[in-house]
Amino acid sequence: MTLMVLVRLAVFILGMYIVVTTLASAIRSFVLPRSAPDQISRAVFLTMRRIFGFRMRGKESYYERDAIMALYAPVSILSLLVFWMASVLFGFMLMFWAVGVPTWEQAFFESGSSLLTLGLAAVVGLPQQALAFAEALIGLILIALLIAYLPTMYQAFARREANVTMLEVRAGSPPSAVEALARSYRIGRLSDLSTLWVAWEVWFAELEESHTSLAPLIFFRSPRPDHHWVTAAGAILDMAAMVNAVVDVPHDPQADLCIRAGYIALRHISDFFGIPYNRNPSPDDPISIAREEFEEACSRLAAQGVPLKSDREQAWRDFAGWRVNYDTVLIALAGLTMAPVAPWSSDRSIIGFRPRFFVEQQGPGGAAQG
Repeated sequence: MTLMVLVRLAVFILGMYIVVTTLASAIRSFVLPRSAPDQISRAVFLTMRRIFGFRMRGKESYYERDAIMALYAPVSILSLLVFWMASVLFGFMLMFWAVGVPTWEQAFFESGSSLLTLGLAAVVGLPQQALAFAEALIGLILIALLIAYLPTMYQAFARREANVTMLEVRAGSPPSAVEALARSYRIGRLSDLSTLWVAWEVWFAELEESHTSLAPLIFFRSPRPDHHWVTAAGAILDMAAMVNAVVDVPHDPQADLCIRAGYIALRHISDFFGIPYNRNPSPDDPISIAREEFEEACSRLAAQGVPLKSDREQAWRDFAGWRVNYDTVLIALAGLTMAPVAPWSSDRSIIGFRPRFFVEQQGPGGAAQG
């Protein structure tokens, strides 16, 4: 074999590798019904995050930053499609040149014409015709996948936001566990919260599935700047933990299930984004909420007439034992998604937190009990 034949063979293999890698990325992102971190998606989203971060420089108002970040996920998804199409075009350009197209300019023209099904280039010979048909098919598949992908994503987004919006009625805006408990007491529903726990247990299960298999959803912001899925999750989890630990009402096992569903969902989302946390925390491990904040919350509830347990020391230990299961991941996700300030969640999020986006997912860990 001559040197030129070997070069063309190597170029053909390289082009095929680029196309196959691009298709594998699209399959992991659009087709595979489970979380599957992908390096191409990771690179595109990180690049767009840096661009949007530069755009937010000098913006001191949260509402200005929120308006900018509202475009981050949609623009990143479209940029990912553009990158895939460009990669396929480049890969087939290499293969067209390898099978005999005389110049790189002509190879680029034939590849672009085939990918966009323009029919502008006169493709001669069986190898070139086969490549043209294959590239046209791949281009149509990528476009069709995006068209099918977006409605699925926005349906999951709508289901998520329905509960987030309704929470304002119970917990205020921004949502607060203390406010939710006080309002529940005022309307006589404090001892009848089982339906609430069931609804949010289902919400957490759907959240885990959608925000790992459709990872860009984590960055889709609520229609209202003061609403956010992370702060809503934190308010519900803290509300259930407070009911179990502090409020003097009959114990409801459904609250336990809601908390467990919540911290499992937040942990699995954190696994997908490479957020570190203790998988087997001890009930007496430190949490981000100070004892003084807890006592202040109890005093506010008592002032509203909410019946509280007399043993405040045991109540603090029980609350901390529940909170330790989700404390780290809740705060980290609030920082990652730039959630609006809300009590006991985003008000103490890590500024500038940078997890290892889209790393290999690890298995779920255990948890401490309240």
